[in-house]
Amino acid sequence: MSLFTRKVEQVPCTVEVSHRFEALHAHVRFNDGSTIEPGDEVLVQGPPVLAGWGEVITEDRTAVITRANALERLWTRLTGDFEVMELCEFSFSEEITL
Repeated sequence: MSLFTRKVEQVPCTVEVSHRFEALHAHVRFNDGSTIEPGDEVLVQGPPVLAGWGEVITEDRTAVITRANALERLWTRLTGDFEVMELCEFSFSEEITL
C-alpha cells in the first residue's frame, strides 16, 4: 500500500434494492469477493435502481472501488469513532416516548 497514491479497481457486482413492508434496503455484493476497508470509496456504475412499492430488484453492475492510501486509511480509523457517535443521537424503536 502506498503512502500517497490511490488504487482504482473495477469489479463486477450485484445490486439488490427492496421496497417492501418487510424489508427496505439496498445492498451491493462484489461478485469477485472484493472487500472494502476504512477510507475506500465505491461507485456503482449505471442509472439509479428504482424499486416500486412491493418490489425487489436485482441487477448485475460494475462497481469502481477507489482504495484509500495509507494516510487516508489511518485518518479514517482514527476519526471514524467520532462520526459514528453522531449516529447515536437517533433511536429506532417501537416504544413511544413522551
